[in-house]
Amino acid sequence: MPPQGDETGRRGIREMDKTTETFLLQQLKRHRVMTLATARPDGYPQATIVAFANDRLTLFVAVDSNSQKARNIRRNPKVSVAIGSDRRDWSKITGLSMAGQARVLRKTDEIALAKSRLLARFPDMKKLGEADDFKGWAFIEVVPLVISALDYTKGFGHTELIKLSSARKRR
Repeated sequence: MPPQGDETGRRGIREMDKTTETFLLQQLKRHRVMTLATARPDGYPQATIVAFANDRLTLFVAVDSNSQKARNIRRNPKVSVAIGSDRRDWSKITGLSMAGQARVLRKTDEIALAKSRLLARFPDMKKLGEADDFKGWAFIEVVPLVISALDYTKGFGHTELIKLSSARKRR
């Protein structure tokens, strides 16, 4: 039985279970853009809306290799992600908030995986990158370590905080 929340619906940190994993994967399938927050050199957060694809809970993003996002991640891999959509009826709000580690991919096979996931989800991306063989593009991997699953269909403010295995953290 999942832990009971307090009167606001908040819960303690818990491990992943199959029902929660299904909810998380449904949210990733349902949404195509996310807010990616990185740390600027002056310490302020920089939040940007980006398109994403995923391989299970690992997220992939393509950006300009000289973008502020890519430079921020090269300097500091800590990121936050928010995924959701606008709902007129607050009782139907669902979404995800994540803390994780990001990195600009360098290995050919890792870039190929990211590119294949993104191209499968966004076929028009091929036209944008093929002309110059994706020169100047950076493919970023985001590995979530903690996920807050928002599900207001279970009550206003209902969240479940899920800590993922530290083994997920990539080098």
